[in-house]
Amino acid sequence: MFRKKQERPAALSVQARPAGGFNGLPLGAGERELYRALRQSVPIIDAAVYKLRRLIGDFKVSCPDLNVQERLQRFLDGVKVNAGGTGINEFLGIYLEELITYGNAVGEMVASGGQIGALYNAGLRDLELEDDGSLGIKVYVLEPGGRRECTCRELLLVSALNPEAGSLWGVSLLRGLPFVSSVLTQIYQTLGTNWERMGNVRFAVTCRPDGAPGGALERARQMAKEWKNAMSSREPRDFVAVGDVSIKAIGPDNQLMESEVPVRQMLEQIVAKLGLPPFLLGLSWSSTERMSSQQADVLTSELEAYRRVLTPVVLKVCRTWLMLEGLPVECGIVWDEITMQDEVDHANARYYTARARKLERELEAEDRERGSVL
Repeated sequence: MFRKKQERPAALSVQARPAGGFNGLPLGAGERELYRALRQSVPIIDAAVYKLRRLIGDFKVSCPDLNVQERLQRFLDGVKVNAGGTGINEFLGIYLEELITYGNAVGEMVASGGQIGALYNAGLRDLELEDDGSLGIKVYVLEPGGRRECTCRELLLVSALNPEAGSLWGVSLLRGLPFVSSVLTQIYQTLGTNWERMGNVRFAVTCRPDGAPGGALERARQMAKEWKNAMSSREPRDFVAVGDVSIKAIGPDNQLMESEVPVRQMLEQIVAKLGLPPFLLGLSWSSTERMSSQQADVLTSELEAYRRVLTPVVLKVCRTWLMLEGLPVECGIVWDEITMQDEVDHANARYYTARARKLERELEAEDRERGSVL
């Protein structure tokens, strides 16, 4: 008796993932390793990147057909991302983090059975990007035997942050921070060393023996032994010596250098480059209410700029899914308001605009009435 063979779902094949470990160094690998080490050594930079990732907000898709819109939104909310993630927000979060840290980000729509089975964030350490000569980008995967080109470019997602003219490589948000960060870490290391010296006090024991100089060496050894026993004992012990003995602490009179001003100067440079208000990073610098409002407006413009980079990526995913499903590819992206204050400001702006139009219509009506009377 024969049984019908059960159909198994097709395995996901990721073209942007290398087949084995690559020991070479792709273009820009040293600079990217520097930015990775920078995030690990300076916590405020790492915190800023994560905050930008969370502050980017959510979005909804818009389609002429509500049924198609609901199906597309269901796909975006439940699509598999990498090995253990779910939802396009997870994919965009990693994508934006790579974009901010390294200046470039590469993703892939993984096809399975004629549909998009998953979204994959490709690591730049395993990739090389080249210009194809027609304003396109070729993506090569570095493998032990050489490099392999990703032929299905329609499934790839490539973005660059503020690229220079004629270059397909973007500019990292962290560019310019290594020198400032090195000065900041040097200050912190010096502070730690000074506090270690001040907390772990060293003593200088001086003995001026009287009598014959021949016994000075032996007496010094005995004093050193007794002093060591007295200092290493967990219980209080007295140190008794004969002769003119003086004990002084090494370094208690030295005062620590003032660090608040130079540390703040370095942090100001870092915060200015990251584009986040200081209070979001836990820096309680004095600022007025109006200044905080202006900083929030600047942050809104920064997040809007990142959204403009991510919008084409989302649209390509949506249109590819619609095309593979045989549905109309017309769709749009509607981002949520960044803060409630933005919604209040927009509502007030609409209110004052409507009120001004009403007053204009009333004035026009009064002018017409006066003209008819005359």
